[in-house]
Amino acid sequence: MRQIIDAHVARPGLAVVEVAAADDETAFAVQELLAECWGIAPADRTTREPGEPGVRLRCFLDLRQEPGSEHQGGGEPDPVTG
Repeated sequence: MRQIIDAHVARPGLAVVEVAAADDETAFAVQELLAECWGIAPADRTTREPGEPGVRLRCFLDLRQEPGSEHQGGGEPDPVTG
């Protein structure tokens, strides 16, 4: 997977979540559960690492936002959720 950059965790409430799962369906199900609780920048695909079992998925959480909410004016947009 790509390196986590500082902007992804630049402020309290921002988090990077990496999911390791047996298959795509399971990884995306975990992502959906996270999206029900917090603002999320979802992944649209999984990755496979040669020599490692299963798939990986990385998504970005903004614990300060409600699920499904978008950035609203007033200040800088978050580097993760826009």
